[in-house]
Amino acid sequence: MLYLASKSPRRRELLDQIGVTYETLSVDMDETWQGDPARIHVPELALKKARAAREQLGEVNDKPILAADTEVFLDDQPLGKPTDEDEALAMLMRLSGRTHDVYCAVVLLTHIESVELSLSRVSFRPLTETECRAFIASGESLDKAGGYGIQGRAAAFINRLEGSYSAVMGLPLFETARLLEQAGIDVLSNHIDRE
Repeated sequence: MLYLASKSPRRRELLDQIGVTYETLSVDMDETWQGDPARIHVPELALKKARAAREQLGEVNDKPILAADTEVFLDDQPLGKPTDEDEALAMLMRLSGRTHDVYCAVVLLTHIESVELSLSRVSFRPLTETECRAFIASGESLDKAGGYGIQGRAAAFINRLEGSYSAVMGLPLFETARLLEQAGIDVLSNHIDRE
């Protein structure tokens, strides 16, 4: 049993996929980019989420806390979650015909802080404004970094993926399973080894 410091339905779906038992915690924080390189910014945000969850639970908590952060970067600039349809359209048109980076950090807090970072490269085929507007009208754009989700209709835009599908979706399962195993949580049989 562990706590997942995330409201993301995609992260819950991914943990369910590998059979992990968890309880969710809602953690809100400022995710404003301060200009740090992605390899620093993304793990730091995931750590802040995990630490905020630990603070929220108080000292009585002895269960592990899992947190993650996923960011889309193009030309070394983050493309966050669009605030409206116009911003979503601008993001998708920038991604059109180009390759962008998706950084996903996962953190596990036990008596120590363990961090893993996954980098994936996603290539979009050239897109027309008409198909971008049709995609945005589906409602899939507004709550996702970069204005798209790989698990939804935008999969039709992606002509190449180098890296982790689950990381682009929001939680790198290989790295997550490795952290859990190191903490004594056997993902395959879903029990905690308390040696």
